[in-house]
Amino acid sequence: MFSKKKPKAKRPHGRFDTLISAKTRVEGDIHFTGGLHIDGRVKGCVVSDEQADNALLRLSECGEVEGDIVAPNIVINGTVKGDVYALAHLELAGKAAITGNVYYNLIEMEAGASVNGNMVHSKDPDSLPRRLAGPGKPEPVEQAGDDLPEDSSGEPGDISIGQGKTAE
Repeated sequence: MFSKKKPKAKRPHGRFDTLISAKTRVEGDIHFTGGLHIDGRVKGCVVSDEQADNALLRLSECGEVEGDIVAPNIVINGTVKGDVYALAHLELAGKAAITGNVYYNLIEMEAGASVNGNMVHSKDPDSLPRRLAGPGKPEPVEQAGDDLPEDSSGEPGDISIGQGKTAE
């Protein structure tokens, strides 16, 4: 009678127009609208169209994405090796494992989910960085080792000492 119940956060729901099944492997970028459910493996970026404000990506427990994910609503219960850009809502289920940075507006995270990277919050979805400059065109990203001297091999443990000499 006197209890003040907080309204539950809106969970993304919707119809899934596209399914990538557990026995399917996709190599290359995927651009989608509506709902995309991934049970299989994707090697490439998964990006919703910018006009699709209620697009939803769901990555199941057996699903894997090796690349960046950009969508308004994202539910992850699988493995991601890349950055995640959730423009509206991100849900990390108990078996979610992300190796990369997570950019989000609103997040739900269950016990057991893991993120190996930075978590960056932004209230304004427009201020979240977009990884892709256009359809299938990755933004130039500074590569590790660009600031190394020309005579450096760039390998860990290799320290250049003068001309042609290397110490380990």
